[in-house]
Amino acid sequence: MLSGRRLELWPENNRRSCDGEQVGYGDLAEAATTEIALAATETTPTVVEMGFLGVFSISHQFINAARKNTDNCWPVGLFSGGFQACYTTLPHSLASFERKPKQTDEESRDAHHIRRVILKDQNATVDAVVQSLLSDQFCSQIQLTAKLVDDLLQNFGDDWKSALGFFEWVSSRNGYEHTQFAQNRMVDLLGKMRQMGRMWDLVQKMHCGGFLTTETISKVMRRLAGAKRWKDLIQFFDELESIGFARDTETMNLLLDTLCKEKKVDVAREAFSVLKPHIAPDAYTFNIFVHGWCNAWRMDEAMWTIEEMKGLGFSPSVITYSTIVQAYCSRLKFGKAYEILDRMMAEGCRPNIITYTTLMNTHAKSGQVGEALSVADKVKSSGCRPDALFYNSLIYILGKADLLSEALHIFEVEMKSKGVDHNTPTYNTMISILCRHKQWKNALSVLEEMETSSCKPDLQTYMPLLKLCFGERELDGDRFDYLLNNLVYKHQLSFNRDAYTAQIHRLCRVGDIRWAMRLFDEMIDREIQPRRRTCQILLQEVEQRNMYEYAEKIRSLMKQLGIPY
Repeated sequence: MLSGRRLELWPENNRRSCDGEQVGYGDLAEAATTEIALAATETTPTVVEMGFLGVFSISHQFINAARKNTDNCWPVGLFSGGFQACYTTLPHSLASFERKPKQTDEESRDAHHIRRVILKDQNATVDAVVQSLLSDQFCSQIQLTAKLVDDLLQNFGDDWKSALGFFEWVSSRNGYEHTQFAQNRMVDLLGKMRQMGRMWDLVQKMHCGGFLTTETISKVMRRLAGAKRWKDLIQFFDELESIGFARDTETMNLLLDTLCKEKKVDVAREAFSVLKPHIAPDAYTFNIFVHGWCNAWRMDEAMWTIEEMKGLGFSPSVITYSTIVQAYCSRLKFGKAYEILDRMMAEGCRPNIITYTTLMNTHAKSGQVGEALSVADKVKSSGCRPDALFYNSLIYILGKADLLSEALHIFEVEMKSKGVDHNTPTYNTMISILCRHKQWKNALSVLEEMETSSCKPDLQTYMPLLKLCFGERELDGDRFDYLLNNLVYKHQLSFNRDAYTAQIHRLCRVGDIRWAMRLFDEMIDREIQPRRRTCQILLQEVEQRNMYEYAEKIRSLMKQLGIPY
């Protein structure tokens, strides 16, 4: 049991328990700029009522460490609303399969209606969203399912007001209880969008209902760190016992990992020095620090951490050393990387396939294809068993180096002889390489093989095939139409924003504007927000063709989304 007085960061009147009594953790809704302003001062703040972590959480060293990386920007999702399409959707409409394969027709219909109700007013408050859903007769009759609710929450993106309004409306429905995923999703979204007070209210409700997990704790820590609320993060850890969690090795590692991922390794070390007498570290604790020091490119500290863990009786693992190998590779310090490999071997810690794949990929990315292939040969001679990730990387490297026959040999012969099954990325990589070499028939042959295997095509499978339909000045309409029919009817796939964007831009480039308009209409009908450049390109094309009515519709949409003409 750790002792010590606690640092008071919030007023007493902001503290509430499950039954309304004032107790526990407080409101986190103060502006993040307060932390930044505090970090900018050169003076050490007065320390009052310290908890066991208070000594470093507001110390001069902590404030100095917190000065860096204060800029952070998050995208905000917008949806178009009532944009009316000029053309009917295609016979093989991508929108007709808007649902995911596991969602029923009824769930898809209900989800579409709920989104329409919510998006009628894009500036609605959370309460207004709740009231809109409560007053809608159709919504009141919807049979809620976990699939329907969880998918909708995921698809709101960064639109936290719509997501929270929907979440609260669902909570008000009798007989339905949110899944763990839904609750953690809302905690994560509210934290991401800096709605800290609302985030904590939800955490308190989850605590009262017995729904808090270490995943929830991890998300709260990550979002507090992302908002640069360092004191709040430490205080949250300090008060974990008030929400039913022990301050033990697992939760300490969550704290340290969060700080290290925010590049506050010095702060993490300060925390560790305070916690170590009370909480025993494990090997993972030191792997966290090795990874943190490597990300900060402080390799001496990373190597010192390895010696520290040895001194405490922990043996560095292949993960520990591979982290350092990866760091050296990221800076193209291959000599140092191979020194670590030699050290591993000398200590009886054999590199694994991930270590070799990292080396191979980095050599290839730096243009050293010969060295990359030498690493592949070393894998075979080392007795290390290749896996699908290794082979997928090797196929890509060979194909990009115009060694297509060698790539095909790996795909068709070697993987089978080594007992390594093709997975979806294997097929996607091979199709992409064949399309790169404009081998349409061979690419389709691989697609057909994929369809008969246990691996089913995804959207990424079709992207290089669709790209191959476009020449410099024209579209192979038959191929394009065949692929879209295949994608939609055979595999129940639908375009995302990136896929729509790529096809619309290519169609505009080859002058097939009516196809581009149809896909654009469908994109809007599915409530997928187009990018600014997509709107501008299509507007320019229709204006050049004197299509004034459609041009006005695009301008109206751009105005609604705040996009300049």
